[in-house]
Amino acid sequence: MARAMFEYTKTILEKVSFNSALFCKELQKAVGRLLPYEIQELEIWIKQLILQNPDLKSCVPLLRG
Repeated sequence: MARAMFEYTKTILEKVSFNSALFCKELQKAVGRLLPYEIQELEIWIKQLILQNPDLKSCVPLLRG
């Protein structure tokens, strides 16, 4: 089930990636509900997403709590 939450989180973040403020808000929620190793995986995934949308870079510090 935890894996399902990780995949759901990626889906949501991808859908809101057009708006950096909304992306940051959803990312903050995700950090609160994901396990530490999933947050590390999410960080790798987000770095790939940032290549397509550099505006999202401002949200990366939220991954570190």
